[in-house]
Amino acid sequence: MPMPAATSTAPNVPAAVSPRRRPKKVAVTFFRDLVGSLRNSVVAITRSGEIVHINDDARRTLGLRLDDPLVGRHYTDALASAPDIVRVFDAAFDLNHLPNRAELRVKATSKVIGYTICLVRTPEGRVSGAALLFKDLTRVEQLEERERLRDRLAALGEMAAAIAHEVKNPLAGIEVMAGLLKRRVPDSPEAQELLGDIINEAKMANAIVLEVLEFVRPIRLEVDRVSIATTVDNAVQMAESLAPRGATAVVVDLPAELPAIDGDAHQLCQLFTNLLTNAFEALDGDGQIVVSARHVPAADDAFAPEGSIVVEVADDGPGVPLDVRDRIFSPFFTTKARGSGLGLAIVKKIVDAHDGRLDLESRPEGGTVFRVMLPVAVDREVVGPFAITA
Repeated sequence: MPMPAATSTAPNVPAAVSPRRRPKKVAVTFFRDLVGSLRNSVVAITRSGEIVHINDDARRTLGLRLDDPLVGRHYTDALASAPDIVRVFDAAFDLNHLPNRAELRVKATSKVIGYTICLVRTPEGRVSGAALLFKDLTRVEQLEERERLRDRLAALGEMAAAIAHEVKNPLAGIEVMAGLLKRRVPDSPEAQELLGDIINEAKMANAIVLEVLEFVRPIRLEVDRVSIATTVDNAVQMAESLAPRGATAVVVDLPAELPAIDGDAHQLCQLFTNLLTNAFEALDGDGQIVVSARHVPAADDAFAPEGSIVVEVADDGPGVPLDVRDRIFSPFFTTKARGSGLGLAIVKKIVDAHDGRLDLESRPEGGTVFRVMLPVAVDREVVGPFAITA
């Protein structure tokens, strides 16, 4: 007698998912998410030119709106505001050797990008599209340009120092010989006047040469505890010997409780001497100069962990025109009929060497304020010629 067929009591088990469909679906989703999450910019197009994918990083770099629907549009239309990228795609299907690690500047955003373009091929080798991968290199380009500028300025500084050194000796000889000749013709007023002019011009040229040497020479700070009050007093006396003060009043208002700072007393004296000399020349024997200072404690100053001393040199002169404020600390820039244009450039160099900050304020009612902020205590390094700060 045949046995009855066994009846299955196991619960219903769903049929297994097709091993071919599921991995394909997961792969498509995964790779879409992968491309969308790349930190590089990606733009992909089909062989006929329609955009298949463009990520947010690419939109930002090219100056495109994040919510603008670009997928499905022809790249010449969607990327019309970035003609540089359009030209890259135009040549993608015609070139035998596509550019790898090339650079270009996107005119729409003035950004420099490094890019690679490749063709998308099917397993059979047929070209189905192209993909452009790029990264914003603007910051890198700026740093490289700054480094190149630093090298050029360093070379220029060495050349200027060599020239200044060679010119200094003949100038001294001219001054000495003109002085000897002047003593030999005491009875000729005309010769005395001409020789006096020669001596004065030689002295002025020598002073400019010394300023050039001072500017290009590396600053090596001899750090010690420095009293700002003493430094300013010395600077006032030094400035009066370098520029005619006339009837200009000088008011020094420095609190007795100002803390000493770590700095180079000689360099700081030169800093304030240059500022005061500049103010004397701007006032032309009139007006008033006020030198004041205050201590900014660490709690109120994120710039310096131990706080800073803020020294202001203010005058009531004509002020600084708006069109020259950005260039006033540049070397060899001057609005005076005679001068090297290095005084304020040296001031900035000394402030930078002390890890300080320098600010200029031109008051609406007239007058100029130079504000020097020096940290009370910081670590310092030697600053070379033409130091460039970020």
